[in-house]
Amino acid sequence: MAYVLLIIIYIAFIGLGIPDSLLGTAWPAIYLDFALPISYASFISVIISLGTILSSILSARVISRFGTNIHFYCLSLCRFGKGCMAGMMEQWYRRQRR
Repeated sequence: MAYVLLIIIYIAFIGLGIPDSLLGTAWPAIYLDFALPISYASFISVIISLGTILSSILSARVISRFGTNIHFYCLSLCRFGKGCMAGMMEQWYRRQRR
């Protein structure tokens, strides 16, 4: 049982750290395609950091007020919306490249 919990902790730790490192890896291609200044990466990094801080601060209040069921459903809805938006952006990007 301890090994399963340890594996879950490692996966969560890696999942929390990936978005920050992917921005640095992907930004050279992103800013060229969208014709943005290279300095805009700092704004995106600040937005990611603020979102992480805000969710860390508010998660305990949200869970204590609404319980874990509503938290799970809202999280699932947000992830579904994120996936839909990613699909729409890909289609939009392909149309722009033609």
